[in-house]
Amino acid sequence: MMNIAVNPAKVPTLVVEKSTGYWKNVGQRFIRDRVAMFAAVIILILFTMALFGPMLAPYDPFLGSIMKRLKPIGFPGHILGTDELGRDMLTRLIVGTKLSLFMGITPVVCAFVIGSVIGITAGYAGGIVNTMIMRTIDVFYAFPSVLLAIALSGVLGAGITNSLISLTIVFIPPIARVSESVTTQIRSRDFVDAARASGANAFTIVRVHVLGNVLGPIFVYATSLIAVSMILASGLSFLGLGVKPPEPEWGLMLNTLRTAIYVQPWIAALPGVMIFVTSIAFNLLSDGLRTAMEIKN
Repeated sequence: MMNIAVNPAKVPTLVVEKSTGYWKNVGQRFIRDRVAMFAAVIILILFTMALFGPMLAPYDPFLGSIMKRLKPIGFPGHILGTDELGRDMLTRLIVGTKLSLFMGITPVVCAFVIGSVIGITAGYAGGIVNTMIMRTIDVFYAFPSVLLAIALSGVLGAGITNSLISLTIVFIPPIARVSESVTTQIRSRDFVDAARASGANAFTIVRVHVLGNVLGPIFVYATSLIAVSMILASGLSFLGLGVKPPEPEWGLMLNTLRTAIYVQPWIAALPGVMIFVTSIAFNLLSDGLRTAMEIKN
């Protein structure tokens, strides 16, 4: 069972109000991190494949041939072989990048927006408001993320939209908890007290002083959830609760190729390799951002 736990090590420590020089130092440290830059290059390649997939793909991703079913890697004309319906695997993997990234990133982006609003509100308000919001959020931690995603998708029904809704709900609690934790720290800083003493209202303080300090750490943590989101989205597609055939999506491709694992195991493993590489790249990118932000102004 996989559950999403909030790891304090994933949240950069904030000590002072951020300035332009701070973010410049963050950028310089990130660029010097070779592992993070390597991950960024991989992600850039994946986004290029997602944007220009139809132009890069050598074949029609939906066009198959019964005479070319399950051809091995290196088969003439099909460098990565063919799937169970004779469709070119390289084409399916390239074109499937767009939908796979969309299914992995969109829920995290939506949860980032909703969870940040919830967490910042709870963290800045404090008191009974904080208690009510965070105890409600804690209810979701009673369920492993995998089971919660499957249960929500099962109730809502299969399909891309319902899968996105399910995954968004799964990721809102951890992001809200991180947002609340960081906002609570920032609320007690001297520059926030000075803003209150000057007569600024709560909205102005949050907009001017709080957001600039909390959105960075929340974003870094959200980036680390993209890998989890891609795995969960692929799992839902594998179970028939996500993307429907014949759309090229890596999780769905794993599902349709599972019967071919004893005939062409390398072909059947290719979508899993893509999921693995993409997940590792986003994790390394998140670690690089976290490390770069752990500096004092």
